[in-house]
Amino acid sequence: MFEVILESSFSSAHRLREYDGNCERMHGHNWRIEVAVARPDLDEMGMVIDFRDLKRHLKEIFADFDHYILNDRPPFTEINPTTENIAKYVFDELARRLPAPAHVRHVTAWETDGCGARYERD
Repeated sequence: MFEVILESSFSSAHRLREYDGNCERMHGHNWRIEVAVARPDLDEMGMVIDFRDLKRHLKEIFADFDHYILNDRPPFTEINPTTENIAKYVFDELARRLPAPAHVRHVTAWETDGCGARYERD
């Protein structure tokens, strides 16, 4: 299995609903998102996916969040904008966009340098 890894970022604010602590108040992060995309063989160019295409997909996904309040943007109007839920959302949205046989292995969302969450399907 071949795998490529790409890191990208966006900035946004959020507040955690029903959280007992400082994070219940509005605050912001420079979110760092790491994605891993894999496929069993390489395409005719010798790639899993062109990094340029992967960057474009992430830019499209982040367009709805960059410099917004996450709580005001779907799906986070309904679900808590936790780091875990952000990682899953990016995973699901990226998975919809990738041409087979490339597939998302995992997405890690970092809210700070030391705190992040990873989502991967079993």
